[in-house]
Amino acid sequence: MFYILKKIFYSLLVLLGVVLLVFIMFQGFGDPARMIVGQSGDKKTMDNIRKDLYLDQPKWKQLVLYLNDVSPICLHTQADIDKKELKGFFIGGENKFGLKMPYLRRSYQTKKAVGQLLMEALPGTLLLAFAAMLFATIIGVLLGVVAAVKRGTWLDSSAVFASITGISAPSFFMAIIIAYFFGVVLHDYTGLNLTGSWFEIDEVTGEKYITLKNLILPAFTLGIRPLAIITQLTRSAMLDVLNQDYIRTAYAKGLSKRTVIFKHALRNALNPVITAITGWFAELLAGAFFVEYIFGWKGIGKITVDALEKLDYPVVMGSVLLSACIFIAINIVADVLYGVVDPRVKMR
Repeated sequence: MFYILKKIFYSLLVLLGVVLLVFIMFQGFGDPARMIVGQSGDKKTMDNIRKDLYLDQPKWKQLVLYLNDVSPICLHTQADIDKKELKGFFIGGENKFGLKMPYLRRSYQTKKAVGQLLMEALPGTLLLAFAAMLFATIIGVLLGVVAAVKRGTWLDSSAVFASITGISAPSFFMAIIIAYFFGVVLHDYTGLNLTGSWFEIDEVTGEKYITLKNLILPAFTLGIRPLAIITQLTRSAMLDVLNQDYIRTAYAKGLSKRTVIFKHALRNALNPVITAITGWFAELLAGAFFVEYIFGWKGIGKITVDALEKLDYPVVMGSVLLSACIFIAINIVADVLYGVVDPRVKMR
């Protein structure tokens, strides 16, 4: 328990550093008031907007106010709570102390709450990342085990060559190639669309319905690089484990080859594989920007790229913070899984 609390404490420090970096990077770029009202806005309107966004305050105070907004622990007036529609538990008089959901402010373009925009996009990214990692993990582990067991054969050489090719190919390049080849050239045979999200809207009723056909190409594209790395790590770890004394002892006891490989060898070779799986899953969840953008997949990556094009910085800042939280949370889960998978890992 102390170990987990220590990890959470360090994670909060990292998150604070991310908040500071994000604030410093995106303050001073463009004029938010001009972005909101356009070119026709008068000076009085723009001054009111700057006041509403705290842009008339010194930089240090803007930072304090931003930290107060994004932090779960906060101090707000009742007017701020009502205006920002904060959700949480508040106590006190005029200035209320509270525990709340982080407030990521509002989009310059749509005027919608950034948190709402990200939550609408998160299911798409979750689905895409989970599908990509499921494909990469199953195929990667199997290829790695086969390559290790059949070391020196054509199966081993083919697996190694394919994994090196997969690692070397950038995701955005593979996305363009795969989208064109399967979505355009072979569309009549595959029936796969060049672009599309996880839901479609019925033109007659206007209702949304789930369609997983559009998931195949982006998930396959996104899974190529983690698949290649998982294959290499599984192969290397398995080769180390297969030379251990307890593996020879297991064979001497008369256990079948399948039992020795999958029950004894693979389990003890999974630690570096778990690191790769959790790390890549966190990265994919954080936003597969180019893949989502190329395939038109509605997720965090796509709305972030769209927001960057429109200089909608609250959306970009919120996306970066959400990505950091996801990455930190998954790494904590990975540390816990080490102790579950490998009893030799002691959590102190």
